[in-house]
Parts: sequence; structure tokens; C-alpha cells
Amino acid sequence: MNDLFSHSPRSRKPAPSATPDSGYSAQDIEVLEGLEPVRRRPGMYVGGTDENALHHLAAEIIDNAMDEAVAGHAMVIDVVLDGGNRLTVRDNGRGIPVDPHPKFRNRSALEVIFTTLHSGGKFSGKAYATAGGLHGVGSSVVNALSSSLEVEVARDRAVWRQSYHRGRPTGRLQKVGPTQNRRGTQVRFVPDTEIFGALAFSPVRLYRLCRSKAFLFRGVTLRWECDPALLRGRDDVPEKAVLHFPGGLADSLRDELGEGAALLSELWSGEADLPAAADGSGTGRVEWAVAWLESGEGALASFCNTVPTPQGGTHEAGFRNALLKGLRNWGEQRANKRAAQVTIEDLLGAVAAKLSAFIRDPQFQGQTKEKLTSGEATRLVETALRDRFDHWLAGHPAQADALLAAIVERAEDRLRRRELKETPRKSATRRMRLPGKLVDCTREKASETEIFLVEGDSAGGSAKQARNRETQAILPLRGKILNVASASTDKLRANQELRDLVEALGCGQGRQYDGARLRYGRVIIMTDADVDGAHIASLLMTFFYRELPELIRDGHLHLAQPPLYRLTQGARTIYAMDDRDRERKLKSGFKAGAKVEVSRFKGLGEMPPADLKRTTMDPARRVLLKVVAAPDEQAATAERVESLMGRRPELRFQFIQQNAHAADLDL
Repeated sequence: MNDLFSHSPRSRKPAPSATPDSGYSAQDIEVLEGLEPVRRRPGMYVGGTDENALHHLAAEIIDNAMDEAVAGHAMVIDVVLDGGNRLTVRDNGRGIPVDPHPKFRNRSALEVIFTTLHSGGKFSGKAYATAGGLHGVGSSVVNALSSSLEVEVARDRAVWRQSYHRGRPTGRLQKVGPTQNRRGTQVRFVPDTEIFGALAFSPVRLYRLCRSKAFLFRGVTLRWECDPALLRGRDDVPEKAVLHFPGGLADSLRDELGEGAALLSELWSGEADLPAAADGSGTGRVEWAVAWLESGEGALASFCNTVPTPQGGTHEAGFRNALLKGLRNWGEQRANKRAAQVTIEDLLGAVAAKLSAFIRDPQFQGQTKEKLTSGEATRLVETALRDRFDHWLAGHPAQADALLAAIVERAEDRLRRRELKETPRKSATRRMRLPGKLVDCTREKASETEIFLVEGDSAGGSAKQARNRETQAILPLRGKILNVASASTDKLRANQELRDLVEALGCGQGRQYDGARLRYGRVIIMTDADVDGAHIASLLMTFFYRELPELIRDGHLHLAQPPLYRLTQGARTIYAMDDRDRERKLKSGFKAGAKVEVSRFKGLGEMPPADLKRTTMDPARRVLLKVVAAPDEQAATAERVESLMGRRPELRFQFIQQNAHAADLDL
């Protein structure tokens, strides 16, 4: 150890020699000036050179126009996409200053903005209270990455113009002529193919961007125009459109949801000023719109200063806190102890929401501004929304109770799934919570067991007596189960019969399905041999098809075939499946003129256990029908299930009309 710190010559190692021709000298140090860093490393400024980066150029210029509108200086923004991948953005705001810049006497302020990184009017907060452009690089980056860019400014009753090529001016700023009524800024540019290759602007993405901007600020009108040649073969983008939405985010949300199922009849929407700063000055405002969904997956879209923040951030955190605390507080007021177990995931899974915050000097993660990182935003947004959410709940008690019940049910479903997931497969039979109505079998090897799904306790009683206790389990179901093809997701999860069924099978459902955890090798639907029984079997098959399709695909689902009639003559007994089978067997199974006793089973519950075992449950004698969904007929199967079991009764009526002639009803 001492040798490590010794100063004796013996412990010293010679230093590597420095040679003049080592290949690395001051001449190798590059200094990138002007906009050259942008062209050499575009990923630092627009996130890359892909399609997202290309459209980020459009967003930067449109955001500059939106900043003018939000500041109260512009009312109309024109966005025009022409052939040749040329985009024009025009506003009627104040117009970029064209007078000489005090720091660069020989250049105008306009030229400085488009050729110098970190230049702009949004640093001090004097020209813009809130703005999406904050770093002073948007305009100059677009200029650097464009093969051609032209700026035209109308202000002080004059029109000025300057053109650029790959970030460099092709000439000085020129005064084009006078104007009386026109004002604002127009930017027309073509992205550079040396940077983006053959990528072209998507009319769909640009049109959606314009719609979102119009929704985000109700005081602005965006006029969209696209070259018809770019729209050939599409009908989802108009050639021209005027986008103005006085209802703001609420209009946007209603437009996107359409006729989708909603848990509550109205949106919760509004806007509010954020709490003032310590010096009494304003900190911004927030706008929101929330729809509570009956089914489907929730989604939250957030924005800051009209800039989309797809990765969320601190403003979303404040929004989530306000909703979660408000709902839990409502649960306490209603003495609902289960509300305490609700998490933000349970809550957001049931909402479609839009949140737009306007904040002074916001901090984003990176130049692409996909995530807000301003620490104060969480507290400001939460404070602004919390009281208003409490008031909304108190003002709509019936809807608030319905919302609370739905979210609590989601929380309980999440806890059940977690419990199911954490239960080891080998000890599932002993440790997992099984429904009380389940009469389980004793054998542990799943492939050698089967479960019978029967209708009602009466049928369950007969099946229990007829079963093989070692290999056959019985689960009685109460009446007709829920039609999952026409029911909401929440109603499905709230249905006790289906929850019991899923718990008995042990394999989960939907995305949580795990075939390795299925507790039985065969799942057998055993219903009465009549119309009601066929209907119950159809409902069960629909449930498996929609929620556990892999169980069908793997060949686990079967239909039992119980007889409807027992034909007896002396010691001879024959069973018939239906009326036609009865008539055929009366003629062929007995001597002519013989007196045959015909017994009709009213249901499985009325069938003697011995008959049920002999005809339907004994593997050596019974007949099972395997339920399959042919891979090459998936579309046809899905269409048939939707037409017969879905939410549109007119499709069922049409099917009945077309097939009524072939029906043989048991009346």
C-alpha cells in the first residue's frame, strides 16, 4: 500500500511521450457558426430527420402565429399546403419588426430572428405574457432546415420581404410596397431534401394540427387550404376549411367522442385563472374538458401554451391530483369507505379529457417540448381545479354518485386482477378465492378435469349428483347472463355471474388471459334442451368469444347435448334430442303398435341424475360439440356475432326476416 504513495524513483512510471504528429491538434477543433450546428445536428433541435421532425417544422411556424393570437394581436391564421412540399403560414398579427436591430446595426430584427439561434421577443415576457416559443430557435431552425424560405411582413402600412436558401439570406430585406389594410407575418418554406430526403408533409397531420390549435384557443380562426392534387383518393381531409370553435376544448371533446357511450350525460368543462404569484401578478390560466366514459379506455391529451405535450408533465400531475383528491373526498362525504382504494389509474381509465394550460415562462424537456417540467405548474393547476371539481360534484350529486360507483368498481376489479396475477399456478386451487357456488373436483391436473356451466341451482343439484367428483366440477349460473356484445365494459365487470365464472376458471380475461392458469381441460356449457337453454348457451358463447377468445382457439369450450325426451317401452329406453328425433325414434326404435311412454324433460333440474349422467355427463356415452372459430372466417364470425348479439336491433330484425321461414319453434 505504501508503494502507491511513495515518491522514490523506483515507484515512478514514465509519462507517455507527446509527439507533434499525434494526429490531434488545434486544427482539428471545429467552430460551427451561425445555423451550421442545426444542419449538422438536426436531432438536437427537431428530434431527428424523420416524419415527426419534418412536421415539427410546421408546428414551430404555426406556434409563432398562435402566440400572436393568444397575445391578443391576431384573429386569423391561414395554413396553405401547396405542391412541391411548400407550406405557407400567414397571420394578421403585429408583424415581425423590420427595423435595424440595436446589436446588429447592419441587419434587421427580422433577419436576426431567422438567422441567429436564441433570438426572439419571448425571453423578457414584455411582448408575450405566455408563449409556446421560448428558446428563440424555432424560426431560425426552420430556416436552417429549409431549401428555401421566404418571409413577408406587413406593418406600418408597408410590405417587406426577404428570402433565404438553406438558412442564408439571398439578399437584403426589401420594401415591396405600401399597404392599407394588411398586417401580419407570412412564412413560406420548403423543407430541405438534403436533410429529410423524400419525406413530404402529410395533409392529414397538418389538418389535425390546425384543428387542435383552433380548439385550444377559442378566439382564433384557422383557415386551411390544400392543393387538391395532394388529396386524391382521400376523403378525410377537406380541400378548404374554416376552423373556429367558440366552445374550445369542450367542442373538441364532443367532436372526438361522437356518439360514444358516456357514463354521465354531460361534460365537466371550464376555464380558470391560475393562482396569482407572490407579487400579485398573474401566472396564467387553465382550461379543461372531461367526459366520463361507460366503456373503452380513457385518454388525456394535454397542452401548454397551445403546444401539445404527449409525454405529459407537471400540469397533468396537478390535474390528476385535483380529480383524485376530489373524488376521494366525495366518497368520504357519502360514507363510501371503498373510495379510499381508488388510484389515479382507476380514475383516468374512465375519462376522456383535454387539458390546456397557459403558463408564464414554462420549462419543457428539450426543444421538441413534449413534456412540461415547470415545478410550480403542479400546484397551480391542482389549486385552480380542485375547488371547481368539488363544486361540480356537489352540484350534481346523482351523477357524482354514479361516477364514484363506477370508479370504485374499476378499483375492485384491478385489485382482483392483481390478486389473480400474484397467485402461483400450482397452488391456485388451494389459495385463490373461488366463488361459493362452485362445486369443485378433487383432481389437480387441469388437463384431466372439466367444469360444467349449468343454469340455476336446480340443474346444479342434479348435475352434482350425476357428476364424477374426482374430475367434474359444477358451476350453477343464475338465469340468463349479461349480453357482453351490447353491454358496457363497466357493466360486464360488475356482473357477479361472469365474475364468478372468470374466478372459477382462474385464467383471467381480456388482456389478462393466461391459458397456463386455466384450471380445467374442458369448459362445458350444459343448458336445457329448449329455446331458453339455447339462448343462455348463445350468451355464454358470446362472452367467451369476446372476452376469452384464446380459450375457444385452444379447443377448451364445448356444448353438452342433453336430450329433450325419454322414450320407454318395457325395459327399453331411448332418448330423443328434439321433436323430429322423437318421431324418428318412435318409428324406428320400437315395434309397430307398441305402447311407448314419452316423457318430456322440463329442464336439467327435472331430469333424474341417473338419466343426466347416462346421456350428458358420462364421457363414455355422451356427445359433446366443440365450439370453434375458424381462423379463415374471422371476419364473418365477428360480423355474425355483432349482428345477432350486438347493440343494433335492426340487424337482428333483418336476420329474423331473412331466416324466419326456416325456424322450427318450440312453443
